[in-house]
Amino acid sequence: MTITTVAEARVFATEAFALAGIEAAEVDSDLLIGHVLGMSRGQVQARAITGAPMSAADVASLRSAVARRASREPLQHITGIAPFRSIELAVGPGVFVPRPETELVAQFAIDALLAVAAPEPVGIDLGTGSGAIALAMATEVGHARVIAVENSPAAFAWAKRNFDSVGAANASLVFADLAAALPELDGTVDVVISNPPYIPLGAIPRDPEVRLFDPEHALYGGVDGLDVVRAVSATATRLLRQGGTLVLEHGELQGAAISALLVTDGWNAVATHRDLLGRDRATTALR
Repeated sequence: MTITTVAEARVFATEAFALAGIEAAEVDSDLLIGHVLGMSRGQVQARAITGAPMSAADVASLRSAVARRASREPLQHITGIAPFRSIELAVGPGVFVPRPETELVAQFAIDALLAVAAPEPVGIDLGTGSGAIALAMATEVGHARVIAVENSPAAFAWAKRNFDSVGAANASLVFADLAAALPELDGTVDVVISNPPYIPLGAIPRDPEVRLFDPEHALYGGVDGLDVVRAVSATATRLLRQGGTLVLEHGELQGAAISALLVTDGWNAVATHRDLLGRDRATTALR
């Protein structure tokens, strides 16, 4: 297809993505064109309506980017950016791309931090990946002290980059295994949150973007998917003060199993929460 205008580019990209089985084909088309042209999605749509032209160089860049996305490479790997709540994160190979549903899970931790009467509540993000949850907590609860823990060298490098770019003075990043992390804070922490790897080893993610591009370290949690959840429960029991809050993200079919696990571990007020699509997505509990 010949492409000389933004409108033609939208048609080309949207058709390619639809053929590749990408559900949000038009959205991804606008975002990818916007990435090439340095525009917002709204600006791309406006330029398409007005018949704005595209340069040959921009068309060549777009064709390359469309081919990558049509192969199911994550859009965020191509643009290098993943928006999360009020911040933008650098992402790429080696780090889990934060999902929109995690924004809702982060809200539970943010609300819990805001509810703490202390002048400097302490929040811990275990297995921070890109740093998404920790940086959201730090930027939205400015009086809190937030510490992120990560043990993957590749993910840690991305998190360090994001901590540096966001520049939240109240947030720090620690390279450590979450099972043994931060013993100096035992019994003093107000909120612990984690989006751990929770996919069972025998389950293969449906989406190629996840299956082929997200790091296995961030996906698989043992035979039943709960190995890291068990470790998070133990670490949070150690870190949290009495009355402190634990927030766990998990798969839609794991709410009951995780609730039972937490009750067995002695947690109180265990509750499972649904995401905007009505699927079990997070479980909270009190120390």
